[in-house]
Amino acid sequence: MIKIAVISDIHANKLALEAVLEDINKFNPDKIFCLGDLILAGYNPNYVVSKIIELKEKFKSNFEIIQGNTDKMVAYCTPELLEKTKSAFPCMGYSLEDDVKITNKEYIEFVKNLPEKKSVEINGLKLELVHGSPRNQSENIYPDLKNDEVEDMVKESNADLILCGHTHIPCGYTLNSGKTVINAGSVGRSMTKDKMPVYLQITVDDKGQFYSEHRIIKYDIEQVKRHILSRGFSHVEDLADMF
Repeated sequence: MIKIAVISDIHANKLALEAVLEDINKFNPDKIFCLGDLILAGYNPNYVVSKIIELKEKFKSNFEIIQGNTDKMVAYCTPELLEKTKSAFPCMGYSLEDDVKITNKEYIEFVKNLPEKKSVEINGLKLELVHGSPRNQSENIYPDLKNDEVEDMVKESNADLILCGHTHIPCGYTLNSGKTVINAGSVGRSMTKDKMPVYLQITVDDKGQFYSEHRIIKYDIEQVKRHILSRGFSHVEDLADMF
């Protein structure tokens, strides 16, 4: 049996990542998959990226990571992107501006060079790791879609199991094509009812059959709000209210 922990959308939230990693340590996985969005709109991007690099070095070939859309936003930030984001979503725009300033250059380079998707095979089970969907890094796989809609999003993938994040809402689909799609949810900015961190545990047996479970982890969300407010940029209160 191969045990896998799948994390996504950490968003610079140190406390949430620490709480999830404590639970992951109890699970004692053979592999860890990270589906991107390490940084932006939290409070400690440098800690999060350094911890992910530490895990990558510890697990070596058993650690897989891809880039998320907010990783790309920070890595390729331009004045035009800043103004566009500030206009559409002020708290995210000003957070982006501040994140570019406070994130270590080496960590920005790290997320800049991550691939947008990866294919992995375990005991004959073909997996694809994506952030949004196989066809678009920013496409939303929500829990209330019709199966045909999801089928269309993943039709170009030849994977048996597609793992995604991006929406911050855990969900899953078993499709008529035989493919399974699982959204791992979000570690750092969960959009479930209680807004607690979520990650995914997967077990793959010797025949490539898999079993999955979303894990909801309790932590001090009020402390996170205080950390975010301390950043002090324009519209930061709106960002804190999202937690």
